[in-house]
Amino acid sequence: MSDRVSSASEDRTVNNVMRHEYRVLAEEERAQMQAIKDAGADFHRLIMSLGASRELSLAATKIEEAVFWAVKHVTR
Repeated sequence: MSDRVSSASEDRTVNNVMRHEYRVLAEEERAQMQAIKDAGADFHRLIMSLGASRELSLAATKIEEAVFWAVKHVTR
């Protein structure tokens, strides 16, 4: 078995130490989760293309946090 599982897959519990049960997501929820992650990745790439600084590192961390919480909302 691979050590990576798609976040949209119903097999996503196999490599998760803390959360062993997930509810089955509706197709719309999977699409929402993917859209959130895609938008976050695009914004993260833009921020990282600007150079390197403490401010950009903080911005990147906040993007990751925002994606986390938005996905958490969709998958709760």
